[in-house]
Amino acid sequence: MLGDLSGVKNFYVVTGHTDMRKSFDSLMALIRDTYQLDPYSKSAFLFCGRDRRKLKCLYHDRDGWVLLHKRLDGTGRFQWPRSPSEAKLLTRQQLRWLLEGLSIDQPKAIGVTDNRKKDF
Repeated sequence: MLGDLSGVKNFYVVTGHTDMRKSFDSLMALIRDTYQLDPYSKSAFLFCGRDRRKLKCLYHDRDGWVLLHKRLDGTGRFQWPRSPSEAKLLTRQQLRWLLEGLSIDQPKAIGVTDNRKKDF
């Protein structure tokens, strides 16, 4: 189904800003040539424009490319990482935070713990 991200294994956020006029081929070339990642892998790649109102998601489905585009209404802005351009691997929780308008870095969030008993 179009837009079904359940088969995606990894989510990468491309930090900095991306020209939102880019489409399938130029975004795929950016992934491959700039970040040395395999665009055909079971990964989704997220890009954001300079004004942080537009987001694009590119991934390869079983039989072709899917490009999802989201534009926020009103004054909303994505909390997009503005560090130097890199492809940063996200957890599903970080992706959820990003799409909910939060920063992917939540220092007060409860982290994953080791539930094994320790001998003291």
